[in-house]
Amino acid sequence: MDYKNISLIGFMGSGKSTVGKILAEKLGLIFIDLDKVIEMDQEKEISNIFKIHGEKYFRELETRVIKRIYKNKNCVFACGGGVVKRKENMDLIRKNSLVVYLNVLIDDIIYRLKEANGRPLVDVENKEETIERMMEERDILYRKYANIIINNDNYNPDRTVDKILSEIKR
Repeated sequence: MDYKNISLIGFMGSGKSTVGKILAEKLGLIFIDLDKVIEMDQEKEISNIFKIHGEKYFRELETRVIKRIYKNKNCVFACGGGVVKRKENMDLIRKNSLVVYLNVLIDDIIYRLKEANGRPLVDVENKEETIERMMEERDILYRKYANIIINNDNYNPDRTVDKILSEIKR
């Protein structure tokens, strides 16, 4: 593998953390969830950061963490769903890792996030409509920045990891 890191991008609920842990284990790499790093850094959950400071503040935190954490090598990173909204983030991530987009159908995302709490951008009354609008905006960016696109609709993380590994080896 030419890359020293692998970054998983995709919408919330696409399986980045679950797949990332298994992938890191199989490759003998360190798993890092960027949202968890932000939560530790701020000593607050993401939902509280959004509630108190708003999305703009969160995106600035995210960029600061990316600048700091992407100095590491031999890692699998699970990126937040909105990381693609800032070109600066994606330039850094692409420069320092192989980017894998975990693509999931909108209906599956809606199903997976139906009972989800603590997801500030979709903890809204018109959840389905909001998810569809956000997915439409972000899918273009996920595809633009990805080196590899993997369909993760089957919700079988081990099969998804196997697909990623076979794509990496190509």
